[in-house]
Amino acid sequence: MPGGNGVFRTLSLRVRLILRLMVDRRVNPLIKLIPLASLAYLIIPDLVLGPLDDAAVVGLAGYIFVELCPPEVVKEHMDRLTSVVEGSYRELDDDQPGKDG
Repeated sequence: MPGGNGVFRTLSLRVRLILRLMVDRRVNPLIKLIPLASLAYLIIPDLVLGPLDDAAVVGLAGYIFVELCPPEVVKEHMDRLTSVVEGSYRELDDDQPGKDG
């Protein structure tokens, strides 16, 4: 994924992407059941037989959810999440008055 150097940054970006896609009306409501089902698995782990790791279930569900969402919608949200607002700034010293005085 673009814009991330670390595991936590990448994970945070993925979670924010999933949350944005969950509230986007362009994403099919049936597809939105995938992340909800993985959260249900965390609450009631006996829904799936066998020794499945909770993190693997949630991770796989998140991956499948993003892959099934419309690519242009995913790209739009990723661009917004990873864009850097460029601008200018200036540093103020403590002894220099700002605009207020």
